[in-house]
Amino acid sequence: MKSKISPKPRGAGMALLVIDVQLGLFKKNTPLYRATEILANINTLIERSRAAGIPVIYVQHCNDSFLTKDTPDWQLHPDLIQPIGDELRISKHHGSSFEGTLLEQELDRRGVGSLTLAGLVTHGCVKAACLDACALGYRVTLAADGHSSFSKDAPRLIEEWNARLEQAGARVIPVANIDFVTEMPRA
Repeated sequence: MKSKISPKPRGAGMALLVIDVQLGLFKKNTPLYRATEILANINTLIERSRAAGIPVIYVQHCNDSFLTKDTPDWQLHPDLIQPIGDELRISKHHGSSFEGTLLEQELDRRGVGSLTLAGLVTHGCVKAACLDACALGYRVTLAADGHSSFSKDAPRLIEEWNARLEQAGARVIPVANIDFVTEMPRA
């Protein structure tokens, strides 16, 4: 039987994790559900995060098919507020933003213990990052209306995963209620 390892203590800082908002995911045969609204909501989070001095971390998925690194489809969506200055960009090859990347080390280096997550795809990379962040001991907020999918079942999947991720320990709230200035990390 495996022993359960307690997550290590996390810092008091906060960060926004923008997951896989890449052009190729907006070009699938089934359109991304509420694409314009999702982009606007994520941009709102980026603006609020920057205004509060909270780091924004951009994650981009790489694969050997339609998200090949440095191709046009791999690029961040042009309507997404783009990284500036020393904002961190993480390239990943797995569903979770933590698997096989230096994300956890970078968050530790910045003293981050609270993460707000938004991006694509709800039942894939957003789910995986959210579950891993909770398991690693981060205080996680998922933007309830800041993630989506190109599935025909997207409305049901979003509702289902918002509920399941909340049960897993994430705080799931709408973008309108996420305020990085007055937000205090949970103890």
